[in-house]
This record gives sequence, structure tokens and C-alpha cells, in this order.
Amino acid sequence: MSNGMKIGTLYPLPGRPGSVTTKPNGSSLTRPEDKPFNQILQQQQQAVKFSSHAEQRIRQRGIQLQPETIAKLNQAVSQAASKGAVDSLIVLRDVALIVNVPNRTVVTALDHSQMADTVFTQIDSAVILH
Repeated sequence: MSNGMKIGTLYPLPGRPGSVTTKPNGSSLTRPEDKPFNQILQQQQQAVKFSSHAEQRIRQRGIQLQPETIAKLNQAVSQAASKGAVDSLIVLRDVALIVNVPNRTVVTALDHSQMADTVFTQIDSAVILH
């Protein structure tokens, strides 16, 4: 009994954003604005997360993280990971962030005023960005 569908092939609902339709002959139809699932998954895995402690410190200290700053942060964490870093200090202009690199998680954040006369411990690397 065959209904024209292959086992193991995804047939998303028509008209759904991000859907890829696979024809029975194996070719696929995608819209140009759609991204392949693996690309979306990879972007999400590369995105830096913030611990609840870091989120609290960011709010308390009035730190503003713009999208371009987050993009630089993601790039810095990738750089640190490529060098084998585990816990890294990342300095972005007026903000210092301690990041657990393997988990891609910001552990805490300091603004410019808290960075003066501060000793950073329990880090194995530092990334300084402009």
C-alpha cells in the first residue's frame, strides 16, 4: 500500500515558513528566504547564552548590549574556543564578560567602572575587542 510518500522524507505543511518540500523523485523546493534546518541549528548552537547571574548583573549595572555587540561576542567566543579556552575574559569597549567557552555561556558582566583595579581570577584566556 503506497500513498506516494517515501519513508524518512519530511513533508511539511504547505505554506509554512521555513518549510522544505521534497518531491517523491527526491528533488526539493525551497523558497530563497528559507534557511536549511542545519544552518539554523548551527546558528542557535553558536549563539552565546547568559546565565541568570549574568542577566541580573547586566540589569543591575545598566549594561546595554546591542546586536552588533552580541555578534562580536559570539565571534570572540568562537575565537577562544578555537584556541582551547575554557573560561575566558572578553573585554568589549566598556564591558567585561566572563564566559564559559565550552557552554558558550556568559557567567558574569562588569561595566567600565567595575573593571578598574579589578583582578580577574579563574580564567585561562582573555579576548580584547574594540
